[in-house]
Amino acid sequence: MTREPSSLPSSIERLHAAGGEVDRDEAREIFAWLRAEMSAGRVRAATPDPESPTGWRVNRWVKQGILLGFRCGEIRSFPGGDPEVSFLDKDTLPLKRLDASSRVRLVPGGSSIRDGAYLGPGVICMPPMYINIGAYVGADSLIDSHALVGSCAQIGARVHVSAGAQIGGVLEPVGALPVIVEDDALVGGSTGIYEGTVVKSLAVIGAGTVLTGSTPVYDLPRRRVIRPGDGSPLVIPEGAVVVPGTRPVTAEAGREWGLALATPVIVKYRDDKTDTGTELEQWLR
Repeated sequence: MTREPSSLPSSIERLHAAGGEVDRDEAREIFAWLRAEMSAGRVRAATPDPESPTGWRVNRWVKQGILLGFRCGEIRSFPGGDPEVSFLDKDTLPLKRLDASSRVRLVPGGSSIRDGAYLGPGVICMPPMYINIGAYVGADSLIDSHALVGSCAQIGARVHVSAGAQIGGVLEPVGALPVIVEDDALVGGSTGIYEGTVVKSLAVIGAGTVLTGSTPVYDLPRRRVIRPGDGSPLVIPEGAVVVPGTRPVTAEAGREWGLALATPVIVKYRDDKTDTGTELEQWLR
């Protein structure tokens, strides 16, 4: 049966609202349709929106559809490297199938990409790394070894996600913005970006930096403290260079003991010198 693309959101919303009374066969069919649309990049968990303060709009129904896929799936075995030991997962959540026409480099060595994730042409995946369902990775980006791109995370074009970096997934609540990393950003090794943080284009997140929805960011060049607003995510400005820093504990015992808490610090904004320092990734392509 031919379906109109415009009917996908309403179908998902109806099935999600049915809860335990959902028609499982219909739910599985609709979820397979959603998964195919996400894999092709035609449907995204969040989309650019110039009218939004963050520049992005969350698509609640996409997250509802992913949750529907978990709910209506059945556990089955998937083949592993050892024929005696198989993997077990929901049958609605298979691995993504790639071939040479995708122009994606999936280097051998233990990486996994769930179907329902989009990878643009020229993306490089260095082993082992993991990309979850609903994620979007733009053209010519690099996902390095031991990196995670969580469910619904949106990664722009020409982004370098360095080794050991964690791009958190925000699947629930369905109305929450997922983690966004815009075009031409550099995410350093062993960083963590969580709770719907938005990293604007050209930003550099230095190795070991942790960004969350509750940690203030101290902007030294502009003499301000960046905090998320009520119901709004943390937004790292375009071209900001962020490194790990500390701030003193001002409570009595903390002051007495000389304690400090970790906090991200913007030390500069990206310039030609910064760009030169990040060119080494081009040698990997």
